[in-house]
Amino acid sequence: MTSWSGHRELWLVRHGETPASRSRRLAGWEDVPLTEHGEEQARALRPALEGERFDGVWCSDLQRAVRTARLACDDEPRLDGRLREMSFGQLEGVPWETMDAHWREAMVRFAGFEPPGGETFEALRERVLAFVDSLPPGRHLVFTHGGVVRLLTREVGEDVFVPTGTLLVVDWEARELVFRRDGEGEPSRGLPGAGQEGA
Repeated sequence: MTSWSGHRELWLVRHGETPASRSRRLAGWEDVPLTEHGEEQARALRPALEGERFDGVWCSDLQRAVRTARLACDDEPRLDGRLREMSFGQLEGVPWETMDAHWREAMVRFAGFEPPGGETFEALRERVLAFVDSLPPGRHLVFTHGGVVRLLTREVGEDVFVPTGTLLVVDWEARELVFRRDGEGEPSRGLPGAGQEGA
């Protein structure tokens, strides 16, 4: 394994498509499966990951992330509940189009968001950063969710909401986003504005 003398590189993967993400419906802790297309997206990650060496392979404990990890690479991931999507409480399962404008605006801002009966943005940030802080030096492959990816990119000066099946590489110590491969397209370093769905 690589010794990076305190340096950490995060390879962040948003899981493949689910019925919730396809229908633009919130699924935080709801344990939804991948769709057939989501499984195809996961398999399509293999060429980008094959031949790479990782000091750790990590995964949210929700099935959509676990299935993505197992289809995308041969290493069995270590499950960690800190990598779960935000819990949306009473907003779980609510379609984006029918959601009250107050909640939509709060999700777009992705700050000060407190869904009823769910998890605050601050609580999400605390648990995700606790996970990252616990990682030893090295290169880490992390299968997780859109909200977690967005939070971590904000920590390095970007605000990125990515399609399902997307791979991002972050130099954590330099606080720099160094690579992006969208799940629906060709590799790109262009960064879009904030999005709105969580799944």
